[in-house]
Amino acid sequence: KYSNITLKRGTFEKDNNFFEWWKETKFFEAKGAKVRRDVTVKLLDEAHNPIITWVIKNAWPIKVQAADLKADANEIAIESIELVHEGLVTNNPA
Repeated sequence: KYSNITLKRGTFEKDNNFFEWWKETKFFEAKGAKVRRDVTVKLLDEAHNPIITWVIKNAWPIKVQAADLKADANEIAIESIELVHEGLVTNNPA
């Protein structure tokens, strides 16, 4: 059994991928299925070359959280997604 993974990122205009994937999963959940994907996460250096790569196997979202909308806050809008998965593989580039 693997622990859930939470990914966070800045919010971008017209980028609803987290929510769309979660919505698709919730739709199929009633039929007993999950929409699973391999998710690749790369840590990049200053020149945008990958230093290390993680592949999250057969992942599906169970929670999506949008940024807090505070008019008086001076913060970056961060959204998060919590993933259930069937394993994690690390690849180090040569």
